[in-house]
Amino acid sequence: MSILLIGGDKVSKITELLKSLGATKTTHWDSRKNSTSHKKIPANTDAIIMLIDFLKHNSMSHFKKSAKKQDIPLICTRRGTASVEAEFSKFLETRNV
Repeated sequence: MSILLIGGDKVSKITELLKSLGATKTTHWDSRKNSTSHKKIPANTDAIIMLIDFLKHNSMSHFKKSAKKQDIPLICTRRGTASVEAEFSKFLETRNV
């Protein structure tokens, strides 16, 4: 499963967590630059996780619209590993039902 992680700076613990939960590839964009909101979602992205406490409003809006157009599941969460694990686990449960 390929995950696009948007927001945050130091996400090594989050990428390790996602890997332990079944993510095979994690791409991270920090969204510090305005140019991030102009990037296109990589092909074969299975889900997008937005770390909302480290994300500009314009970027968040852009990626929400892009995800909806491409029918890619969007997970919005805080940066803490516990929050990411809880939200990603919910996503996995709904995907397996």
